[in-house]
Amino acid sequence: MEKGDKIISLVTGGAGFIGSFLCGELLKAGHRVICVDNFSTGHVRNIEPYLRNPDFQFLRHDIVEPLELDKFPELEPFKVKFLGVQEIYHLATPNTITHFEDRQIDTLLVNSVGTRHVLDLAVKYKAPIVLGSSAVVYGKEKEDGQIFKEDDQGVVNHLAPRSCYEEGKRFAETMFYTYSRAHGIDAKIARIFHAYGPRMPLFDGHLIPDMILAALNNEPIQLPGGGDATTSLVYVLDIVDGLLRMMSGKEKIGPVNLGSDQRLAWQVIAERIVELTGSESTIVAGTDSALNGIGMPDISKAKSQLGWMPVVLLDDGLQKTIDYIKANKLLLTGDAQAA
Repeated sequence: MEKGDKIISLVTGGAGFIGSFLCGELLKAGHRVICVDNFSTGHVRNIEPYLRNPDFQFLRHDIVEPLELDKFPELEPFKVKFLGVQEIYHLATPNTITHFEDRQIDTLLVNSVGTRHVLDLAVKYKAPIVLGSSAVVYGKEKEDGQIFKEDDQGVVNHLAPRSCYEEGKRFAETMFYTYSRAHGIDAKIARIFHAYGPRMPLFDGHLIPDMILAALNNEPIQLPGGGDATTSLVYVLDIVDGLLRMMSGKEKIGPVNLGSDQRLAWQVIAERIVELTGSESTIVAGTDSALNGIGMPDISKAKSQLGWMPVVLLDDGLQKTIDYIKANKLLLTGDAQAA
């Protein structure tokens, strides 16, 4: 790169929940951003604010197919043939709970074949790469509120109904580690715990947006796991900040937990939503959720090596999410009905 050239960042899954916010922050930092998504669970509305930005280019592409950036004419203004890409964020994966069974094979392929294609780009361009992995690699907690450290060896039932996601993430991590050793690339792994915020889909099993919608409609709010379960929540922009710090941090840092180490009862979360929305909703015990059983993260490594910790307060994050759902209620419910 010559002096004055902008950093070119590639984001897979860039039209998704976390990926779209990452694209926005990269643009604010003066990068050129190549956003790749096939809209399996992402949405064009998430990236609409960026589409007219000359430093943003969207590619509708399924990464299960080889991603040959040289062959996209829309990338000519970025001079990718000559400049390549300088950093890669791999966040692509079908992220649905309610419609999970429809995406099982896609989930396997994206986390294996798709990950290989993205890692091959990192080798080609000698670009550092960050994987958006997940807390699910640790398996279910053995007791409520179990704290997981990065060197804990997770135990996952590889024949469970959702094992294609859990084992898919574990295999993607193995690929990152193996490519790093075999090719000498700077491959980093972020294990993301329960993130929330605007742009999450409704009626897709992610709990927070559905609880907010119920409150706005003065309908009963159902608590997962019968009502006594706990969780940890981290606002989406805190996660994005962690990903950016990982990219700019030391090489060979190893996996890093990104999440909140503050345990919250779902009852308390529901009460805050009722208060913030001025709702008349009642809070009732509901059924179990796929999100139950995810333990708590130890984030001491993120604090010491990245200088990172969550900074957005729960009420502030919930209010931003409430405002978004209020403003987009008709569109979001229409998306859910179409799905």
